[in-house]
Amino acid sequence: MVVARFHPALSEIDAAHWNALLPDDNPFIDHAFLSGLERHACLDAAHGWTPHHLGLYESDALVAAAPLYLKTNSHGEYVFDWSWASAYARNGLDYYPKLLCAVPYSPVTGPRLLGDPALRSIAIDAIRHECERLGLSSAHVNFCTEADAGTLREHRDWLPRFDWQFHWTHRGWRDFRDFLDSLKPKKRKNIRQERAHVTRAGVHCEIRHAGEIDGQTWRCIHALYAATFDEKGNFAALTLDFFRHFGQAMPNRVLAVLAWRGDEIIAAALLLRSRDTLYGRYWGCREAVPGLHFEACYYQGIEYCLRHGLRRFEPGAQGEHKLARGFLPELTRSFHYVADPGFRAAIGDALAREAIALNAYRDELLAHSPYAQLCLPPPAGEGAEGGWGRIVQ
Repeated sequence: MVVARFHPALSEIDAAHWNALLPDDNPFIDHAFLSGLERHACLDAAHGWTPHHLGLYESDALVAAAPLYLKTNSHGEYVFDWSWASAYARNGLDYYPKLLCAVPYSPVTGPRLLGDPALRSIAIDAIRHECERLGLSSAHVNFCTEADAGTLREHRDWLPRFDWQFHWTHRGWRDFRDFLDSLKPKKRKNIRQERAHVTRAGVHCEIRHAGEIDGQTWRCIHALYAATFDEKGNFAALTLDFFRHFGQAMPNRVLAVLAWRGDEIIAAALLLRSRDTLYGRYWGCREAVPGLHFEACYYQGIEYCLRHGLRRFEPGAQGEHKLARGFLPELTRSFHYVADPGFRAAIGDALAREAIALNAYRDELLAHSPYAQLCLPPPAGEGAEGGWGRIVQ
């Protein structure tokens, strides 16, 4: 018999038992990353995050799990439901708290329903039942894989939603010059000019893995990250201790692009990686150097993928400017259980209209592809839905 339990801290679940459920080496779902967020003051109720992790047990053995949080706002999620919350408020109802299955502050696709695939439906039902038991408005599974989505589609009371991110996919290029040669002449010229601006400014970049980063450099990286958030009036949720923690816990899966002028770091980009994918995450700079953001956050990452044979580079959410630099629209998925049948129907109708607009948006983006030839094969392991197909709700 499988029993569901909910945990107020990931530390209640043994790290080896949790990681044994993972289908791949996606770093964001690793116990070290998720538990580090809790242990190093990145998550708390005051900022809208209360851990409520699901564990499925059989004879006290952990057989499935899901990262789960009670949320009292929609910050740090990147699947935007502000209009849903407003609709609830206009009708005198509370949208928050809600139940969220996701990785905090990380708009990165990855496994969400962990463990034996045969238990995914049980996990989905457990999340829905917990939502109803607590009297919550809704439950959400954000940035899930196609494997998880396949099971969620079988549960008709979960509403599917999709969006696009800009990803770079390795098409067999030998090096960065070979990649540039695949672009339209104007795009190729613009990238070369941007890289030349950085060189003329006397700035050079180097990449260090976390095992090569000392304490002073971690302080610099974090200060640059925090300053960027402060400048935009946003809250820098991730602490210096957390940066140090996941760098130490995953020394070969965390890397930094450091931009130097002389002996001073003037900018930095922090990235994570799996066996086949590079993930761009956090960026900060001391001064505005033309082209430096693109160099540190995109071109250095592409070169890293080409040198190390990584298949994909996901540089983060949003940003149409990525298109001109070789990043094409790729599908992201989320699913939403809305407890109230009336709101569920209304939101479902809105999502159907949104899907039409998003398909048209993707078509427009591809019409402005930077590549000389668009007739490229879809990424390995992806079908039409994840590559070039039209999504239907």
